[in-house]
Parts: sequence; C-alpha cells; structure tokens
Amino acid sequence: MRQRSFLIAAVLIGGICSLGIELTASRLLQPFFGSSQLIWANVIGLTLIYLTIGYRLGGRLADRRPDAQVLALILLAAGLATAPIPLLARPILAAAATAFSSFSIGVFFGSFFGVLLLLSVPIILLGMVSPFAIRLSMNDLETAGSTAGSLYALSTIGSIAGTFLPVLLLIPTLGTNLTFYVFALALVAVGALGMRRRIALVAIPAVILLAVFQLGLRGIREPFCRDSGCESLYEQESSYNYIQVASLGPDRSDADRIGLILNEGQAIHSIYNTRYAQTNDPADLLTNGPWDFFNIAPYVYPNRGKDDVDSLLMIGSAAGTIPKQFLAFYGQDARIDAVEIDPAIVNVGRKYFAMEDQSAPNYTVYAEDGRVFLNRSRETYDVIGMDAYHQPYIPFHLTTREFFVAVNNHLSSDGVAVVNAGKPGSDYRLVHALASTMRTVFPQVFILDVPSFGNSIVIGVKQPVGDGVANFEANAERMNDPALRSVMEQALASNSRKLSMREWTAEDAAAVQAFTDDWAPVESVIDRIILRAAETGIQ
Repeated sequence: MRQRSFLIAAVLIGGICSLGIELTASRLLQPFFGSSQLIWANVIGLTLIYLTIGYRLGGRLADRRPDAQVLALILLAAGLATAPIPLLARPILAAAATAFSSFSIGVFFGSFFGVLLLLSVPIILLGMVSPFAIRLSMNDLETAGSTAGSLYALSTIGSIAGTFLPVLLLIPTLGTNLTFYVFALALVAVGALGMRRRIALVAIPAVILLAVFQLGLRGIREPFCRDSGCESLYEQESSYNYIQVASLGPDRSDADRIGLILNEGQAIHSIYNTRYAQTNDPADLLTNGPWDFFNIAPYVYPNRGKDDVDSLLMIGSAAGTIPKQFLAFYGQDARIDAVEIDPAIVNVGRKYFAMEDQSAPNYTVYAEDGRVFLNRSRETYDVIGMDAYHQPYIPFHLTTREFFVAVNNHLSSDGVAVVNAGKPGSDYRLVHALASTMRTVFPQVFILDVPSFGNSIVIGVKQPVGDGVANFEANAERMNDPALRSVMEQALASNSRKLSMREWTAEDAAAVQAFTDDWAPVESVIDRIILRAAETGIQ
C-alpha cells in the first residue's frame, strides 16, 4: 500500500514538474531573447526530445532494476538538478546579453542553447518516471493496459496542473527563481520520502538553503548600471519584465535624467529629465532619441501648425515619455490614450517619471495589448504612435497589414501613424518591411532616421499629402516653437550615419513583401539582421 501511494505521488509530481519547469524556463529566456516563436519552438522541441530520451532510458532501467528505491533516487536527482537552474542560468544569460550587444554570434547562440541544456538533466530524469512507475505497477498482464492508462492519465493531470500552476499562482506570487525551488523541493521531498535511507532527507534543507541564497541575490541584480556607471533607484520583477529605474546622470545642464531599463539593459525605454519639474520648458523633455520624433510626424501635411494637433494614441507607452512630451507641446487639454501591456511599468511611470495621467484631464492609461485595445475602441486620433518593442523582437501582430488597417480606421481625417523601428548601421530590412506593409494601407509613407540612435521612424498618412518632405520643410520654417523646430531640423538633416527624410514610394514597396497576419516573419528578419551585424561588426 505504501509503494502504491509513493508511485501515485511520483507520477503526479513528475507530471506537474515536467511542464512546470518548461514553462518557468521560458520566463528565464524571455527577458533576453523575447517570447517569439523561435523561443517557444526551442523550449518545447528540446523538452520533447529530453522526455523522449527519458522514456526510453526509464523503460530500460525499470526492466533491469524494478525497484521503488531506484525511482525515488531518480526523483531525488531530478529535484537536485532543478534547484541550481536559476543560479547557473544567470551568468550564462548575462554573457548572452553582452554577446548580443557586441554581436558576437557564436557566444550569443552558445549561451542560448547553453541555458536550454540546463533543462536536459531534470527533464530527462522526469521522463523516466512514468515508464518506471508502470513497470513497478505491473502485477497482472490482464490489467496491464488499464494500469498503464491510469498512470498516464494521472501524469497528464499533473502536467495540466503544471501548466497553470506557475502561470496563475507561483510566478506572480513568488517570482521565476523561487518557482524553480518549489518544483525542486517537491521532487526531492517525494524522492526522499520514498527511500528507505532517511539520509536522503538532507536534500530537502539543501534545496531550502539554496532558495534562501537566491533570495539574498535579489537585491544585488544590477545588470545595466553595473556596466554603465549609473545609479539604480528601483527594481522589480513583474509578470512581463524585469524592471529597473536608474539615474542616468546629469545632462549638459547638470539636470538628472531618469531612465527605464527593462530586462537585461539592452535598451532604455523611457527617459525623464527632472529639470522639467522646475522649468516647464518643453525643450527639457527632449531626449535626442526616437521619442522626440513622434511629436513632429503630423507636419508632413501641408500648412500644419500646432493648433491642428490635439490627440494621441500611444501603443507601447512604457513610463510615458512620449505622452509627456505631447502634453508639453500641445497643451494639458490634449486627449491622450496610452496603452502599456505591463501594469507594473505604469506604476513605475507614475512614481518615478512624473506621468501625468492622474492629473491631466484627458489622459488615460490602459494596461492591455495594443491590438486588443484597437479592436474595442471607437475613438479616432491625430497621431497613433507604436513603440511596442520587446528587445530584440517585436510582437508580430503589431507589424501586419491587418493591424495597420485597424490603426488607419482610428485615425482622424488628417491623422498620422508613427512606428519606431530598429536599424543597426545601414541595415534597413526591418524598416523597409514595416514601411512596405504600411504602404499597402496608407496612401503615402515617409521614413526619417534618428540621428543619435540606431532607429528609424516610419510615418503613414491617412490621406495623400503631395510632397510630404517639402511640406515638412515649409512647416519647419514656420514653426514658432523652438524645441519642435529643432527636432524637425534634425529629421531633415543627413550625415554619414543617417539619411535625410524621404518618401517610401509604391515602387520601393513593391520590392519588399508586406507582412500579414498569415505571414509575418519578424523574427526571421531580425535574426538575419543580427547575423549580418555579427559578420560586419556593426553596432
């Protein structure tokens, strides 16, 4: 009776942990590699390979050593192999982040698969559990099928629980790292209790001590500031990101700048100059980065002035840099809807970036997916901005023709759609793919390069504007706001690192296939950009 109870517990816990470890491992990878199909294909595919190996080895070992003590030892070993994953993964992923920033492709992919290999031992061991338990339960050949079916059903029930438990309870409550220790502790507890030698119970406090040690490391994780010399002000792991707020140091006026860094610091997602709180001068909100250029996109229309612009929808608003600039340039009564999928980032924006959604009368923030918001909204806007990056990948459903059709439907009669796209060096493949996709929806599309960043801004217009670049130049000449005028002049300038503002014509678009919901290989395009950058050494 005791052995039967042990076998039931072994199969159930084994099923829970095999899927639970797989899902939790994806959380380790997402901050560094995103949540693209490539990531999930590797995680799921290698997990299935490891389970297949485990099934084969477990069946053979069970025939040779049909002993419950051996099964208990397998569970014990699986738990001890699971416990170090967070500690071992961290330095490997840090190397991966460094490799990505310098485009050392060998280390990049080596680190990626190195993390996945961390799963091999525990998942292979967990794959051995079910065939081993079936072999130990075989007392009568006439009921062999029923016994095997019952145990596989129990394992599947465990896998179902392992699918939802980390997502709905453990990760939101404990975080990613401690979730691994919960699974490790469950495995060593069942394994230790199934062994006759009680010395195996030593494994339980060993896992607990490792978890306590991991808790002690939470307060010292500063991947961005450690290398950049800035000061970390706040850090938090949310359901979507590892969030860090940092003081980036003074600008030229000695005012402090606050930056939002997500995950392992591959990009800054929001910037706020604290000087603005004293001066209320919109120029103090300029960043020389892509955020500034969302505000000047409407001026591709002829005879456009500041009074003609009064509403913004920002998809991927982060801590509110662009909405804050928009309010400063176009007035506190401007209507703004900001969409940010991570509510924790919204809270950080309010606390550290002086986000004004709770004071400006027509400024509302929505914590949801941008496309979901568009599908249910009935509002129209003069500017719809899109900056929904998750480095290095972009959510594919925010790059397709169908998405831009929805964007177009929410533009006012003379509105503009504005997209921020990454561009290392002179590799415009992603920029051109997005521009060509937008050109299937908007009558004209324009591109401008950001001077100091590897980004381009792609602008689509609701209705034809004629020579949009000439319109832009004329509007810049008439612009009486010196801060906006300086940004417009930057957009028109060209140098060795950027092209001047230009139109992406129908002939240009014909050479690049547009993305659709059915075909949007965003990950593939970005992978090729990374490979080329690695080959050429472009930063």
